[in-house]
Amino acid sequence: MLTKPTDLADAEVSAALRTGWGFRANSLEYLAVGGGNHHWLATDGCGQQRFLAVTDLPAFVRNRADTADALFGRIRAALLTALALREQARLEFVVAPIRRDDDEPLSRFTRRYALIVYRYLDGTHAGEDGEYRSARHRRAVLDLLVQVHRVKTDTARADDFVLPHLESLQLALDDLGRTWDGGPYGERARQLLLTHAAGLEKLTAAHDVLAGRLSARPERMVVTHGEPHAGNVMITRGGPMLIDWDTALLAPPERDLWTLADADASLLDRYVAATGVELDLDALSFYRLWFDLAEVGQYLGLFHGQHDETDDSAEGWTNLHNHLRPAERWPELM
Repeated sequence: MLTKPTDLADAEVSAALRTGWGFRANSLEYLAVGGGNHHWLATDGCGQQRFLAVTDLPAFVRNRADTADALFGRIRAALLTALALREQARLEFVVAPIRRDDDEPLSRFTRRYALIVYRYLDGTHAGEDGEYRSARHRRAVLDLLVQVHRVKTDTARADDFVLPHLESLQLALDDLGRTWDGGPYGERARQLLLTHAAGLEKLTAAHDVLAGRLSARPERMVVTHGEPHAGNVMITRGGPMLIDWDTALLAPPERDLWTLADADASLLDRYVAATGVELDLDALSFYRLWFDLAEVGQYLGLFHGQHDETDDSAEGWTNLHNHLRPAERWPELM
C-alpha cells in the first residue's frame, strides 16, 4: 500500500512487535511499497532489522458471508504452509515469516489489523509492475515452483474458487442509472463500466462455468504460491527468493503458471517436462479470468462508494482501466 493508515499509530505496531516477537524497535519507518498490506521497516538498538507486513483484515473479506476472523484463519494456514515448505521440505528459497514467541506465524494485535514479521532481505525485485526483467528469471522461478508443487503438507487449505468482490461488482452493475459522486473517480468508473457492462457480465458467467470444471478435479491440486509475479521474487546473492506467501493454497498447478505463461508460453512445456503433469487450458484461463474479475470488483467497490484522492486510489483507477477491457482481453468469450 502507498498510503499509511490513519487509524494505526507506529507505537501500536511497535508494541505488537515487542509483545509477540520480543523485538524492541528503536525506529519504525513506513514503506510505501507493494500491494495489499501495509509495510514498515523496524530497526533495533543493535542495527538488526525486521520487515513488517500489516494486513487490514476487513478490507480483504471476500463477500458479506466472509468475516475478518475467517480471513485471519486463511492467512494463518497459508503462512503455516510457507513455514512447512521452509522448515520441513527445506526449500530455502521460501521466505517464511518469523514465528512469534508462541510459535504462531502472525499476530492479530487489533480487531482490524494483523502483523506478520520477516527478516529483512537484502536484494532487488526481479522486475517492475509484476513483469520480469529477463527470461532467465522467469525460468528460474518456474523451476522453484516445480519444487513447491512436489511438496505434500497438511497445513494448506484447498482453493474454494470463490471470486472475491463479486457482490461489489454486481452492486455496481445494478447502480449504473445514477451518478456516482462519492469521490474523484466515481463518475469516471461508472462511465467506464457503462461501456463494458455487457462484456463484464459474460466474463462472470464464464468464471462460474470454469470454476465448476476445476472443482470437479481435486486430485490435480498441489501446494501453490498464488502470485509468483516479479514483485514477489527477490534476487539475492543466493539466488531468487519467493516472498509473500499469505495466499498459498492447495490448487491446480495452473494457479502458479498462468502469469509466467502469459509472458513466455514455452515455460508450460518446461513445466510438463519437469513434472510429467498434463496441463489444463481451462485452468489457465480460469486463473487469468479470476484475477481480472477480482481486480475489477475490488476497484468498482472502492469507486462506487466514498473515497478520497490518494496514491492508492490513483493506482486503483489505473488498475481498473487496465483490467476492465473485456472485449480486448477476452475476445474469445465475447
